Amino acid sequence: MNNRSAGKIQLGSYDDLFGGSGEQVKSVPLEELHTFRNHPFKVLDNEKMEELAESIKQYGVLMPGIARPRLEGGYEIIAGHCRKRGSELAGLKEMPVFVRNYSDDEAVVIMVDTNIQREDLLPSEKARAYRMKFEALRHQGKNTGKHTFDEIGETAGESGKTVQRYIWLSRLNDELLDMVDSKKLGIVQGINISFLSELQQEWVMDIILEQKIKVSNWQSEELKNCSKEGKLTVSVVKQILDKQTENTEKEKMVSKVTIKSDTLTQFFPPEYTEEEIREVILQLLEDWRKQTTN
Repeated sequence: MNNRSAGKIQLGSYDDLFGGSGEQVKSVPLEELHTFRNHPFKVLDNEKMEELAESIKQYGVLMPGIARPRLEGGYEIIAGHCRKRGSELAGLKEMPVFVRNYSDDEAVVIMVDTNIQREDLLPSEKARAYRMKFEALRHQGKNTGKHTFDEIGETAGESGKTVQRYIWLSRLNDELLDMVDSKKLGIVQGINISFLSELQQEWVMDIILEQKIKVSNWQSEELKNCSKEGKLTVSVVKQILDKQTENTEKEKMVSKVTIKSDTLTQFFPPEYTEEEIREVILQLLEDWRKQTTN
């Protein structure tokens, strides 16, 4: 890419984002730019960050960030956390930003919307971001019913039901959310466990770590049901998670079921992963087994 092309991208980006309003860009020292409070998105020094830093070295920051003044001094970044880190790695001392006086709720909505469509987001990032936006909309006085999930999902390119599921997932403690990110705990299982109290979640987490258990869908569903009925204790958690033999048999049942992917798409929303579809089938088989044994 030559400098002329870079200039075209810069001008086009400003107009696309701000409607050619002519708003002035301010060059702010990096040490005066502070991370957004409770920022749910990770800024990682990975290969993509290296590419961004190299681009900034050659062409500068093509798209200004967005920030707002802080009472403590300096500015709070609303959009541009990765650009700030890329600028640091590129050896720059300042970064261009648009400075605006957004309210807390306005800032949250913009912060989420400018990041949520990234392809490499972890489940925990989506969960926390959707929850932050949902709560911001509620603070603004909006009726946060089912249509609000749909509204949030439309911006992110996901269904309202998916948004709701991620908001449920955000109720997990940090350690269990980390397990979901690392695939040590499935999303469906995580959602079921999110209905447990904080103390009950700690019981589950301790047993998972101690015994290195892979929680199945039916186990997480049983934990959820026992919690709802007020019957979940430490000993009950151990009994449920100790049923490894039964779990293995159910896994074998699912492994014997072969359905073409084209057929599955007729019955599941497009945002469902293969793992989630498999877990739903597992639960259906378990429900069928219970009905036939009763």
